[in-house]
Amino acid sequence: MTELDLSDFKKRLLKHQRELLDVEASGEQASKIVELDQTTVGRLSRMDAMQAQAMSLEIDQRRKQELQRINNALKRLEKGNYGYCQHCGEIINPLRLKFSLTATLCITCANELT
Repeated sequence: MTELDLSDFKKRLLKHQRELLDVEASGEQASKIVELDQTTVGRLSRMDAMQAQAMSLEIDQRRKQELQRINNALKRLEKGNYGYCQHCGEIINPLRLKFSLTATLCITCANELT
């Protein structure tokens, strides 16, 4: 990959990381513990709140996993092995990387390993 390509991928990774961190900072309220006092909230409202809390926690977990993948991709960029398949060592198609910035496998290896 050329230096220009890597620079573009790094910018996109950092932008995506920043967006996820912004969402994380604004979404902390949704994952707080649901009040179980029946005198303040009806049963169905509590169930809705608990479901929303569970969804928020799952979204938070997925966001953290994506942030970890971004951090790993940035480390690979620093080491000079970003864009290379971690299974076969071949270059990952840049179109695949544009679709999935954190891809670690070429399409062939990804298909073989699934």
